[in-house]
Amino acid sequence: MIQEYIEYLKDNPKGYWFKARVYGWGWTPATWQGWVTTAGYIVLVLFFALTIDKESPFREVMFTFILPVLFLTLTFIRICYKKGEKPHFSWGFPKKGH
Repeated sequence: MIQEYIEYLKDNPKGYWFKARVYGWGWTPATWQGWVTTAGYIVLVLFFALTIDKESPFREVMFTFILPVLFLTLTFIRICYKKGEKPHFSWGFPKKGH
């Protein structure tokens, strides 16, 4: 199954950074650019998470965590749409020849 998954990711003639997921809806990184984008997103979310503590008032949490992470998430989704395959629901590997 792992080999089949690797072959699915390598079958990328259009050079998509993100391919449609094999199971479910959404994307998975398919190239080094996709992986760097995903890693950058995760690092930035963790960075903003470290700016809050349990004594932080809600207003501070809103402006130092919630809004930046919302902006990052929307930006990440936009990148996935622009640089990725059209997302669709699937349940398994695509059939050969389709």
